Amino acid sequence: MQTEARVGVVNSSHGGGGTNGGVETTSLKFKQQQQELLQAQKTQIGTVSQLLAGGVAGALSKTCTAPLARLTILFQVQGMHSDAATLRKASIWREASRIVGEEGFRAFWKGNLVTIAHRLPYSSLNFYAYEQYKKLLYMLPGSENHGKSMSADICIHFVAGGLAGITAASATYPLDLVRTRLAAQTNDTYYRGIWHALRTICKDEGVLGLYKGLGTTLLGVGPSIAISFSVYESLRSFWQSRRPHDSTVLVSLTCGSLSGIASSTAIFPLDLIRRRKQLEGAGGLARVYKTGLFGTFKHIFQTEGFRGLYRGILPEYYKVVPGVGICFMTYETLKTLLADVTTKL
Repeated sequence: MQTEARVGVVNSSHGGGGTNGGVETTSLKFKQQQQELLQAQKTQIGTVSQLLAGGVAGALSKTCTAPLARLTILFQVQGMHSDAATLRKASIWREASRIVGEEGFRAFWKGNLVTIAHRLPYSSLNFYAYEQYKKLLYMLPGSENHGKSMSADICIHFVAGGLAGITAASATYPLDLVRTRLAAQTNDTYYRGIWHALRTICKDEGVLGLYKGLGTTLLGVGPSIAISFSVYESLRSFWQSRRPHDSTVLVSLTCGSLSGIASSTAIFPLDLIRRRKQLEGAGGLARVYKTGLFGTFKHIFQTEGFRGLYRGILPEYYKVVPGVGICFMTYETLKTLLADVTTKL
């Protein structure tokens, strides 16, 4: 995501130095515009390259953090069919030890194949749609002065991120649902793989079963991606305006990690409800939540308390800090590399 570095220019011309100050300011602005144009040209890549960069970034990030992602899902769904005593005993170390003891170390990556199958198109669409929505929003009347107003830029990044998240999530949702069900399986294997899960869900629950929990997902993913992109762009722009010579990798990794923490904290309860909705009726189990979003929210709050809405937030933080950071860092790095290759060709 290429974003303009905003460098404040202060005209300190007082008294007789007004003319020189004005010339220096104009010259500095011209040099700044040249640098921004050069940077923009360096990161201009074609549609295919942009989709490739986004897809690889998402797949690599998810593979690196797959063990923590599975732990997060297992914690999120514990309250569905567990008693209070089991919930009190839950801990990251105990659950990780159980997985290794009962399923083996490779089980941490259970469902990772479908995660990659989901993340490649999802992340590709997400990054690509974000760039396109951002361009469209900047073309709207009244947006000509973007880059001069940070609040306007944040608003555009927020809206573009939300629309991009909704677009990508809607297009790839069945794979997300299958991924959740495969990752939530422990000893009893009901779904043997991606295609078997897709066929079984269609047979047992109908085609609409592939979109179970979509409403909650869109309600959460829009704000989540919007917060993630807007926080990332704002922090990155702020950092580069004050320390323009710092490593791009370091900037992307740090800003991406902080944006991940912000978005995860804000929408985690919705993500938890989404996971549980996706598992409703899986493997022939009885339905637990027979109401809509607010009814499910109330049920969890009454039976598990406020902490129940944030069950699994700790492994989520452990996952999201490196995960989102790696994703943004990989995307920015690949954009630069692909831009260089395109230029040479």
